[in-house]
Amino acid sequence: MTEPAATYDLIVIGAGPGGYVAAIRAAQLGLKTACVEKMPTLGGTCLNIGCIPSKALLHASEKFEEAGHALAAFGIKVAGVELDLPGMMGHKTKVVKANVDGVDFLFKKNKIDRLLGHARFTAKDRIEVEGKTYAAKAFVIATGSDSTPLKGVEADETRIVTSTGALSLPEVPKHLVVIGGGVIGLELGSVWSRLGAKVTVVEFLDRILPTNDGEVSKQMQRILAKQGMTFKLSSKVTGAQKTDTGVTLTVEPAKGGAAETIEADYVLLSIGRRPYTEGLGLDAAGVELDERGRVKTDKHFRTNVEGIYAIGDVIAGAMLAHKAEDEGVAVAEILAGQAGHVNYDAIPSVVYTWPEVASVGRSEEELKQAGVEYKAGKFPFLANGRARAMNATDGFVKILADAKTDRVLGVHIIGAEAGTIIAECVLAMEFGASAEDIARTCHAHPTLNEVVKEAALAVDGRAIHI
Repeated sequence: MTEPAATYDLIVIGAGPGGYVAAIRAAQLGLKTACVEKMPTLGGTCLNIGCIPSKALLHASEKFEEAGHALAAFGIKVAGVELDLPGMMGHKTKVVKANVDGVDFLFKKNKIDRLLGHARFTAKDRIEVEGKTYAAKAFVIATGSDSTPLKGVEADETRIVTSTGALSLPEVPKHLVVIGGGVIGLELGSVWSRLGAKVTVVEFLDRILPTNDGEVSKQMQRILAKQGMTFKLSSKVTGAQKTDTGVTLTVEPAKGGAAETIEADYVLLSIGRRPYTEGLGLDAAGVELDERGRVKTDKHFRTNVEGIYAIGDVIAGAMLAHKAEDEGVAVAEILAGQAGHVNYDAIPSVVYTWPEVASVGRSEEELKQAGVEYKAGKFPFLANGRARAMNATDGFVKILADAKTDRVLGVHIIGAEAGTIIAECVLAMEFGASAEDIARTCHAHPTLNEVVKEAALAVDGRAIHI
């Protein structure tokens, strides 16, 4: 057997949010740690071609929309608003660089060895990276996910793009067709819609944001339709023919029926993500995958092979960067002999459209299916003073609480800054709070968070301002 170039306490495979956080926490706890990453920069999909660049474009496009259409309502006259697309892309690039450079600094600060290249297990206790062998007492697989392909629609990142290509289009599309009405499709569709594109969303199911609370999905579709997006629900794309100037899509009803064609100059394929395990040599290590190609783990992130763990998008559960981060901390603490833990009932999810959508815990549909008796309290942003002052009155906060104990079971928000507002609700659920606990907590006035307090009061039928 080849002698290893180096031996570590821990080697983390993948430097995305789960992997780099696991490496940092392990190093903090005194483990000799290395992290393998095949990309030239750290941060994985999230920092390089996902969460961070998309938020940079979302925020910039919101500013463009605001300057062109919203500031007049505040008594601010703006003339001659022009889009500088290269400038906007430059902003995105600067934001990405600052973030990935930050992770690089943290690796140096914590004395983590960075191994550049593609990792492949050659045995259960060693990997090969660019022809060199490395050994470790433990490995954490944190290789993340990539875009799910669709038969008949081949992405070339030029005319038919995944989220990667949609972040760097050379021009504003005349007509962008988004295949998939989930988070990524709606966020990137929003960017290009604000910048002037006609956007059509084709969704296989009968509603957008299908994993969200049903009331949230319906309301959000109405709001986005008012903003100019068009939706074709219960529809499937069965083919894509590229031309010199665009793409001709064949679309059929999901349950079968007559096909139609849609002409677009760009198509965004965003039907979900799949775990990335390609070329890792998991068979050589004996690591088992489940029926969906995810690495099988127990509640302590252990695979079936002693010393090999997995976290993040590559295992079961929500594909969220912050879920991966929490798992990264937990697995590092477990490896250091501590009691790492993740509360999966209190992990928020956010859609960064305008307004934002945020949720934590269970939806009404899930509670009904589980036979749990609950009470719902809802309060609209329209009745909130700060929301009126901001001209941001779309949406509501809905709190679901156990009918007997009043314990908060789920919170669902549509509204300005929903992704920030949800944090107090996550904290409440983490500490097992009741709706009355939130209602009796003093909230500063005037703030958007007062809507959370009023929704909590509404659970008991005693909201004040409506």
